[in-house]
Amino acid sequence: MKKIATLLLEDGTHYKGLSIGKAGTSGGEICFNTGMTGYQEIYTDPSYFGQIVVNTASHIGNYGAIDQEQESDCPKISGLVVNSFSVMYSRTTADESLDEYLKKNNTVGIAEIDTRSLVRHIRDKGAMNAIISSETDDIEELKKKLTAVPSMDQLELSSKVCTKKPYIFGDNSASIKVAVLDVGVKKSILKNFDQRNVVCKVFPAETTFEEMAKWDPDGYFISNGPGDPSAMPYAVTTVKEILESGKPLFGICLGHQIIALANGVATYKLHHGHRGLNHPVKNLETGLCEITSQNHGFAVDKESLENNKNVELTHINLNDGVVAGLKVLNKKAFSVQYHPESSPGPHDSRYLFDQFINLIHQN
Repeated sequence: MKKIATLLLEDGTHYKGLSIGKAGTSGGEICFNTGMTGYQEIYTDPSYFGQIVVNTASHIGNYGAIDQEQESDCPKISGLVVNSFSVMYSRTTADESLDEYLKKNNTVGIAEIDTRSLVRHIRDKGAMNAIISSETDDIEELKKKLTAVPSMDQLELSSKVCTKKPYIFGDNSASIKVAVLDVGVKKSILKNFDQRNVVCKVFPAETTFEEMAKWDPDGYFISNGPGDPSAMPYAVTTVKEILESGKPLFGICLGHQIIALANGVATYKLHHGHRGLNHPVKNLETGLCEITSQNHGFAVDKESLENNKNVELTHINLNDGVVAGLKVLNKKAFSVQYHPESSPGPHDSRYLFDQFINLIHQN
């Protein structure tokens, strides 16, 4: 018999459902992803560290779990909220059911929730902390536990999810070397470099420019990751020194925000974030639109960017006008807020990797 579970939001709203995954109690910032597929990629994306994810797709678990769809070594989410959860799966190549996978990786979840109602609530009220428990349904007790969950605002998390020591990804005989500052990198980003005859050396988040430069890379990449970019002065300093070196530089998501901060452009916390596979972005340089994958709770301030003489707006989110890309003037450096390594288009944004490599060839 399934255990009853409770979901409590910071504003006092609570839901009753059934426990999935590991029985237990877990808290984090609640957010929602509108993607219809790719749940395992979402759960293992380090950018979701410290967050409870609501899947808006009504059926989750129906194709099981498989190792090759991991974006990191294990799920990074703090908890999972779904509507209909399937312990049966149809994909014959799957390694195990999603329920087995969640239990194995100590991931707490809740099912049989009206996720449509929950998402509408988050959209109206904004991002907030929440807690899931299959250990107690005492709301007052859960409220006390919830007060111990830190706010995502001003929270540094990259050092908790990054590699602990440098490693090589790709073929050492590749013609191009790229130093990757891992502030929460996804495996699919590294695979995109490998497919383009690029060997990457991945460094921990707090690595200095001086240490990375010893490898003599042809270019630098700043990855995606979790937390508030304004709480990462160490990474901002590193990016400033990369820019001073004149070497080509590319950033994605959190990396994009850090590059903005390194150029004196402000960032801010979005009301409820952008997370899904269908966000339209316009490339202002080509006039073309891209269907993009996005996952971020912070963004680059548009007014601050437009008032800054060092950078130029290159891409914009067509849903709400949020900054989706920039380039640094008089430098071989650019960044995007979205995820070109994902496949919503399915290949609308892959040109950004080629653009970076072209900059390296020009250097």
